[in-house]
Amino acid sequence: MSDFTPEAPLWGARVCGAVAGAAISLIYLLPHSRREAASRFFTGLAFGLIFAAPTGQWLARQLDVVEGLSGAEIILAGATMASLMAWWVLGALSRLAGKYGSKSGL
Repeated sequence: MSDFTPEAPLWGARVCGAVAGAAISLIYLLPHSRREAASRFFTGLAFGLIFAAPTGQWLARQLDVVEGLSGAEIILAGATMASLMAWWVLGALSRLAGKYGSKSGL
């Protein structure tokens, strides 16, 4: 039976990248409330953990640096980018929905 679990350093890179992306997003797009901050942070963390490898590979290929980076570096960059973008998009969508959403009491 094949073992598909990644090595511990790769999990560490995923977690560090996801947390870093969420932290950068806190500075880049400030939340209005603690609840918004928590939901966006945990969404960014989840996206960073889930999409670290594909995002990192895509980013490395776009920048043409695949040969110069290790697997952990690619995953770290991918987790950071996925976390940052998910967090930012969720915040932007939340603000758009608040601005253009239904104002009626339905």
